This record gives sequence, structure tokens and C-alpha cells, in this order.
Amino acid sequence: MALPDQSSPVPQQSTGDGGYRPGYEIAAELILEYIVREQLPPGARLPTEKELADEIRMSKTVVREAVKILSALGRLSVHKGRGIYVAEPDASPWREPFSQFLPADVRQVEEFFEFRLHVETIAAQLAAQRAAPAQVKVIREAAQQSAEAAERSDLEAFTRADEDFHGGIGAAASNMFFASTINSVRRLQRQVGAIGLAGVAGGSLAVAADQHEAIAEAIASGDEALATRLMAEHIDMTTHQFQQEIRRRLLSNDTPSA
Repeated sequence: MALPDQSSPVPQQSTGDGGYRPGYEIAAELILEYIVREQLPPGARLPTEKELADEIRMSKTVVREAVKILSALGRLSVHKGRGIYVAEPDASPWREPFSQFLPADVRQVEEFFEFRLHVETIAAQLAAQRAAPAQVKVIREAAQQSAEAAERSDLEAFTRADEDFHGGIGAAASNMFFASTINSVRRLQRQVGAIGLAGVAGGSLAVAADQHEAIAEAIASGDEALATRLMAEHIDMTTHQFQQEIRRRLLSNDTPSA
């Protein structure tokens, strides 16, 4: 997903440590909070961009960028000439409860990673037990691509490789429910990264890539116990990183610019 050009002049909020959050990221978070607060179901129509801007006390320009992000993430559906709607869930049974997820809410993010821990460690165990040679190749290649992206500090390329890696393990578990669930989990991970923590994680890319490669080798060798343990360590590291960053941002005393 291509994010708005961060070099353009958009309102920002200080994070309290010299860093800043782009205004569109804050606006996207506030729009999701508005949907939950107003209990808008899938298919419900939202106010116009101008009315949303008044509601969340930010500029219409920033709200427009936030709507683009939320549309790309599958949280909103924009119909030209008809308005903005809460996106309908797809056929996955997991999508409807996920439609109320707030990707910058500490409690919900903690619950999300708790869910990820259980689902993805079991998926890694099953992949070590069941993966076909072609599936192992996919997992290894994704791990290698994540390592190459980490060397370049290319967060966008790393994110793509990360999704391929975890999706490949879900497929290698040879259970359609795990594959479907992990795909849905990756959508939520995308939301956390794009709305709550845009641009975060650069410092730990190399560590995560090393973990990917170790997990891939454990799956390739059929070592179920090792694959399970390594995946748990990987999810735990990611969980800690996101918790730490969200709390750091919440501690900021600054308020969003209008």
C-alpha cells in the first residue's frame, strides 16, 4: 500500500521524543474511533469528509488522506458521488469481529498479539510436520527477501516479504482454517503498521529477518519443537516492540494539530 507523500505539508503531532506522527495517521485513528463510538455497522454511511473533519477537529485535506488509507486497508468503502461507507466484511468468518479493531488501542493490540502467538506457533509446528518441498522453498525465499530488505533498511520491501513469510507458513500448515486466519491476521497487522505505528520497526528489521531464516530452517528440517519455540520468540519480540511504541506515543502530552 502506498502511503501519502510524507514530504508534503501535513499536520503532525509530537511523540514526546523529538519524533512526529503525520496528521493523516492520527485522523485515521480518530475516524476508526468514531465508527466504534457511533456503533456504525458494516455498510453504514459515514458523514462527508468535511463533516468528519469537523467531528475530529482536523483539516479536510488530512481527513481525505486518512480516508484513502482506511479504504486501502479495507476498513472503508468509498463510492464516488455516493459517499463513504463502513466496509462490508468479506466471506471470512473472522472479518466481522475484526471490523471493530482499533489499531492504536493498547489493550486491543495486546489481545491481537496474544491471538497471533497461539495461531502462528501452532501453524509453525504444523508446517514443520507437513510442509511440501515447494512450500518450504516459498518460506525460505520469503525469509531471504526479508533479510535483503533489512540490509537495505527498506521497510516497505521488508513488510511485503514478512507477509509472504507468514502467509507461506499458514499455507504450509495444510489446514484451510489456519491459512484463512493468518491471512486475516496479516490484514490487521497492516492496519497496526499503517495507522498506529507508521514507519516504526526499522531498528529491529535485521533481528526479525534472522528469526525468519531460523524459523524457515527449522520448518525445512521438520523440527516441530524448534519451529514452535522460534516462532513464539519472534511474536514475543514483535509484541514488545509494538507495545513499547504505542505506550510511548500515548505518553505524549501534545494534541493533534487542526
